Amino acid sequence: MTVAEFTALQDETVEVIRWRFSQLARSGYGTEDAITLATHLDVDLHRAADLVARGCPSSLALRIVL
Repeated sequence: MTVAEFTALQDETVEVIRWRFSQLARSGYGTEDAITLATHLDVDLHRAADLVARGCPSSLALRIVL
């Protein structure tokens, strides 16, 4: 992998994390919880958002998906 490819990969990862954060914050997670979940790329974003949409408190949803 070249330096340019690595830099592009890093930039893409940052953009993915920003997008995930915005989606989680919009779904009802507080800032800290949204950051935590956004940076765990193995967490299913749709599952996390669905739990809150179904009435699960975000603090409990965070524990469930992590």
